[in-house]
Amino acid sequence: MTDASPADLLADLERHARRYETPCGDGTMVWRAWGRGRPLLLAHGAHGSWSHWIRNIEVLAAHWTVWAPDLPGYGESALPEREDPAAIADALARGLRELVEPDLPVDAVGFSFGGVMSAWLAARHPDLVRRLIVIGSGGLGTPVGDIQLTRVRGLQGESRREALRTNLLGLMLHHPESVDALALQLQDANIANGRLDPKGLVQPDRLSDALSRVSAQLDAIWGACDRAHPVEGGQEAVLRRFEPDLDFRVVPEAGHWAMYERADTFNRTLIALLEQPLRSPGQASPREELLQSG
Repeated sequence: MTDASPADLLADLERHARRYETPCGDGTMVWRAWGRGRPLLLAHGAHGSWSHWIRNIEVLAAHWTVWAPDLPGYGESALPEREDPAAIADALARGLRELVEPDLPVDAVGFSFGGVMSAWLAARHPDLVRRLIVIGSGGLGTPVGDIQLTRVRGLQGESRREALRTNLLGLMLHHPESVDALALQLQDANIANGRLDPKGLVQPDRLSDALSRVSAQLDAIWGACDRAHPVEGGQEAVLRRFEPDLDFRVVPEAGHWAMYERADTFNRTLIALLEQPLRSPGQASPREELLQSG
């Protein structure tokens, strides 16, 4: 990234994107794509949009076709047909079937809320996802961390900026210096466009529910300083119940929004995971055993 203004950075990425719309609820789901190669789905977090990936898209698009939608109810996308994970997963699936080459399953990378929705996509439409990487996702039945948020609605000017700063440090970012002009602008725009309450779509164990039915390879990346879902809160142990050979990687000095706060390290970590050959399937996995006993 350069010293360009936040508005210029967004405009430049938008200018180079290929924009698509697919059916979603009573309207459409908006997709943006960059690059060429195998399809890579990037699913953003709650009260976010495709711009959650602003510091990752250019690097990843040098290797893959990056598909970064606004998930239903966020950004420019309409609300889903129903406010449940299955409806969101089905909207994602419909878009992928329209936009991505047939018989070419995606590598799905989901941040927080997007990780849960990507897992539901993989569970309900196994032909569309060959690899699933979750990033700082809740829904595992583990305790939620010490999140500190303040009200933003109705505030203007410096009071609004300070509330946005407080919330970024109370949930998304670890270091005060990470709350730069770009982070503030993205947070302000994204919360204004968020129309979907994520709580019941994630907590307490909506990710675990989906993972019990996922056949795609599962791996994970976590920020070492994630306030929402702390590394020491047992996230890795729960994920290993579903994927004993899980590759669980931690980004040092990064909060919940690890791909923004420590973008260079995150990008190297994600690329390393994506470039690994898929693990050979062995005996029945814990997920298959759960299905057989259910």
